Formats: sequence, structure tokens, C-alpha cells
Amino acid sequence: MPTVDAQPSPFGFDRDSTALLVIDMQRDFLLPGGFGESLGNDVAQLRRTIEPLTALLTAWRAAGLPVIHTREGHDSDLSDCPPAKLARGPMIGQPGHFGRILIRGEYGHDIIDELRPADGEVVIDKPGKGAFYSTDLSEILEKSGITHLVVTGVTTEVCVHTTVREANDRGYECLVLADCVGSYFPEFQRVGLQMIAAQGGIFGWVAESPALIKEISR
Repeated sequence: MPTVDAQPSPFGFDRDSTALLVIDMQRDFLLPGGFGESLGNDVAQLRRTIEPLTALLTAWRAAGLPVIHTREGHDSDLSDCPPAKLARGPMIGQPGHFGRILIRGEYGHDIIDELRPADGEVVIDKPGKGAFYSTDLSEILEKSGITHLVVTGVTTEVCVHTTVREANDRGYECLVLADCVGSYFPEFQRVGLQMIAAQGGIFGWVAESPALIKEISR
């Protein structure tokens, strides 16, 4: 069984029951001039994940292992946007540099070119922070016999954390790759990763992508 050096302990997994989850690597969040930057955030903090995640995807695909991508966004009429979310994010649906913000089908809603999904890879559109809420992710994982998730994407403290917590409650074992997840706020990045591996791995394990690449490339 492949085993990765991780915190708080080594992470073992079976290739046949492990999927790579790439969360919300969307233009609106990562591109200069996009929604994220319009809020005053430093998109460089997220863009540092692109290079290691590209390398991981190359190795993962070469090993023939499953990849699942997610995109956060809403129907054009915002009918699937919870009122509380819209109240705290009134810019959702408004015109942005890359089209209407967080609206499916707009240029900014789609995944960045560097990490474009390959043919046959699952892309899940989610209206919430977590990848399980109001999506068919559970059914997809169960049908494929997936029990372990390698989690990457943005942002560490919001969509990544929410998804890992949801996965943990559903019995999935999660490995979060520190160099392949990102936050606009360095302190949130540091603490968010610590929280996942705290108390013996309360939500999962944390490792660096080269250690995983080495295992799947054997």
C-alpha cells in the first residue's frame, strides 16, 4: 500500500479507492482583475498553488487515477443562492471583469487554463462552500468505491476546510496537500492546516505534494 509522510502520521491509501479532488481553481478567484482581487485580496497567495498542482495532476493522470474538479457558482437567476449567502455577498451575480460574478457559464466561473479538466474528468458545480452540499459528489464517490480523498484547491479556510469536514463526517479519509491549497491570508493558511491535523488528525492528514508524487510514480 502506498504511504505518504504526513502530519500527524503517515497516510496510507489504496490506489483503487482514492480520488484527487481539485476545489474551485477558478478564474474569478485566481486571475488578476478577478473577483478575488476586486475584494482587495492578493491573488499571488493562491497562484503559488498552480505549479505544484500542475505537477501533481500530470503524475496523477499518468498513474490513471481519478480526478474530480469543483466550481463554486450559481444559476443565472440566483435561484440556487441561499439568501444568507447573497446578503453577505451582494456582489454575486453583479458584472465583474470576467463576466457576472460566480455565475455558471461566465468566463470567470470556469477553471483556469493551466488546470483545465481533461476529457472524462468529473466537474461538479456547487452552490455552497462545501463540495457535498446540493451536489451529487457522494453518489459519484460511492459508485466508484472511493474511500480516500487527496484534497487540493482554494481557499484553505473556506471551501477546502468545509469540504474536508463534510468528508470526515461521511467517513472519508482525507489528505490535504499544503503546497496545493491556498488562502489569501497567510495566517489562515497556517492555522487552517494545523486545525486539520490537530489532535491526532481530527479532520485528516497534511503533507506536501512531492511526497505523494513519489509514491504514485513508483
